[in-house]
Amino acid sequence: MSVSIHPHWENILQHTFESPYFKALIDFVKSAYVSSRCFPPGKMIFTAFNLCPPEKTKVVILGQDPYHAPGQAQGLCFSVPNGITHPPSLINIFKEMEKDLGTPYPKNGDLSPWSKQGVLLLNATLTVEAHNAGSHQGKGWEIFTDQVIQILSNKYENIVFLLWGAYAKQKIKLIDKKKHCVLNSGHPSPLSANRGYWFGNGHFSKTNNYLTEKGKEPIDWTL
Repeated sequence: MSVSIHPHWENILQHTFESPYFKALIDFVKSAYVSSRCFPPGKMIFTAFNLCPPEKTKVVILGQDPYHAPGQAQGLCFSVPNGITHPPSLINIFKEMEKDLGTPYPKNGDLSPWSKQGVLLLNATLTVEAHNAGSHQGKGWEIFTDQVIQILSNKYENIVFLLWGAYAKQKIKLIDKKKHCVLNSGHPSPLSANRGYWFGNGHFSKTNNYLTEKGKEPIDWTL
């Protein structure tokens, strides 16, 4: 499995790709995909990067693991292909978007139109074994995605980082808050959302207000 990623990401991550930890990670991923069923499909592992080059990144949404049921994971956090039933967290994301922006609840769970506008839909761990949540954590993906966050923070300005839930909030230490906008809330999962930690955060409108203030094109969140 060779790393196939947008050339702009390849340029700024070249040192990472040549590092011992990343080579060990790729060896693990290759072996895992041969010995067991894993998601997303190999060609989709870097979809988030291929749809959203670094210089076009305006928003970062951080997830934890890819979906681990068949047909769901497509290399974009929280996103599922068109025609796939919306998972609970995605349902709550859409409900909050509907409330915040007054837009209709989307029928399509494919968030790739967001990516193409500059929303990096980044899972901290980019692969997972089928029906085994967290199975590829601690293998090196988190080192890689932490480096991606730091590169975006250091190299660019005025990016909105949406940190949803306790795990994502830990990444705030990687972000220069003087250069970027960081918005925190509970996770959109039912466990968090039903306790009042998700609904009403207004993150979609707040993101667009910030981007507009900085002279950037706001995100069209409708799907």
